[in-house]
Amino acid sequence: MRHLSLAALSPVAAALLLGACTTPIAEAPAAPAAPAGHAQLLEDVRILSSDEMAGRDTGAAGGAAARAYVIGRLDAIGVAAPAMGREQPWRAVGRTREGPKEFNGVNVIGVIPGTRVTDRYIVVTAHYDHVGVNDGQVFNGADDNASGVATMLALAEDLKRQAPDHSVLIVALDGEERGLLGAKHFVEAPPVPLESIAMNLNFDMTARADTDGKLWVTGTYQNPTFRPILETIPANGAVALAFGKDTPEDKGEDNWVESSDHAAFYKAQVPFLYFGVNYHPDYHRPSDDFERITPSVFISATELSIAGFRALDRSLDR
Repeated sequence: MRHLSLAALSPVAAALLLGACTTPIAEAPAAPAAPAGHAQLLEDVRILSSDEMAGRDTGAAGGAAARAYVIGRLDAIGVAAPAMGREQPWRAVGRTREGPKEFNGVNVIGVIPGTRVTDRYIVVTAHYDHVGVNDGQVFNGADDNASGVATMLALAEDLKRQAPDHSVLIVALDGEERGLLGAKHFVEAPPVPLESIAMNLNFDMTARADTDGKLWVTGTYQNPTFRPILETIPANGAVALAFGKDTPEDKGEDNWVESSDHAAFYKAQVPFLYFGVNYHPDYHRPSDDFERITPSVFISATELSIAGFRALDRSLDR
């Protein structure tokens, strides 16, 4: 649990806007040692969930700093911007503890051309916002959802090494915590025709599979053709894919069909899948910190996520 004043954050956040893409954040805890090829995955989570990001609230300086970092990473990976540009700004009324409030948010978009089905798109999403600073406490959101953004960036790196069959939109969404605002805007004003989107694959909380050893896949009840594609993927280390939390029998918090940004695609009748871990005691608490992530577990979940994407990419539109 950390305590930080908003006044103290403003100059730091301003500096991040200028240098987050290239300058390490010295104050953030050092990343644990990772196997070769995975250091960047942990570094992305470390930086995005550092105190200097101030909880990455939509419309706040910390959210803008996180956005600058994500843009810098996409540029470094070599992911091109779509014709509409890298940023997709929006304005919408969202929820707060005090009641409705208007937010100005920005989605970040990259495109990776496909080699087999160039005019059909897999939209990969992960929200980069979190809930900010509340009662003087920074909610760093390491698992929710710095982890999903890091997994998405790792996938983008993999796709630049070996091009996908389908064209891919890499989308870091804003305003998820305020009511899926960025996802709703994306679906209302997509950079490609909505009918050209083959599916949405959403990553939200991919790091903390320690509790049950499962990376949950939600959406195969609604899209049953996806399950046989993914069922053959073996466990990776201590983490395995699990299917569910999407049937009429799943009630309340056990039903994740509308629990994250994929809900906007679902409501627009775009096929979707959601990859995420189960709830844990640090969910939406100031204790959701980088230090609580077990590197080997997060790496396994990310490798499973990439394997899942590759299996879907090979099988769609055949």
